[in-house]
Amino acid sequence: MDPVFRALADPTRRLLLDRLREQNGQTLRELCESVDMARQSATQHLDILVGANLVTVVRRGRERLHYLNPVPIHEIEDRWISGFDRPRLQAISAIKAQAEEHTMTDEPRAVPAYVYVTYIRAGAEQVWRALTDADLTARYWGHANVSDWQPGSTWEHRRVDGSDRVDVVGRVVEAEPPTRLVITFEDDPGSAREPSVVTFLVEPHQDIVRLTVTHENLPNREMLAGISSGWPAVLANLKSLLETGDVLPQAPWEMSPAHS
Repeated sequence: MDPVFRALADPTRRLLLDRLREQNGQTLRELCESVDMARQSATQHLDILVGANLVTVVRRGRERLHYLNPVPIHEIEDRWISGFDRPRLQAISAIKAQAEEHTMTDEPRAVPAYVYVTYIRAGAEQVWRALTDADLTARYWGHANVSDWQPGSTWEHRRVDGSDRVDVVGRVVEAEPPTRLVITFEDDPGSAREPSVVTFLVEPHQDIVRLTVTHENLPNREMLAGISSGWPAVLANLKSLLETGDVLPQAPWEMSPAHS
């Protein structure tokens, strides 16, 4: 936690995080322009933010895109804020957000991709199995993810409450066990809109595994808000299952159309 507080102590680094909160997935050039900073200085600050796990870098061809990673901030909130007056703080935040919304222009804003990074004490093969095994996903997700996980195949996010209802469907775009899985994500099957895309990247990190989940091509900010609360719950359950053998004592998040 100390690296997080040291990183947040600098106003320039907080400004960079603010710029990423406004528009996630920026290149170094875009960030330099938005804060009027030299490339070398921005790189030094970003390196500290990456070291504190507050920023995640995702490569897209020759570009390096920077994403705000909410995990450390969520841990601070969970440790120091959740035990205090959460309802009052949430009410204040809601009023503030509504006031800011009324001051915005009517111009539509692009919906940024959502990126979440977590570190798991497990092997890459174990994480891959947890992502693709229907019985395991049923335990930590509350839905069974059913597919043969071959590129071009369909996959289904199927309820396990006896109804056998399918809430999300999609196709497998890429599958490179045990490191990379890319799927389309259709939370409103039959809709004419283009589906969003989820990428799971499993990378060795010292003696543990780094799992990066990127959810992009989101249709609207309502869906962004839904997955921003959903993915942390799902991945916390996955992490707990692999590290302890059991899920967290809370109801798993359901990827239903209500979250889109």
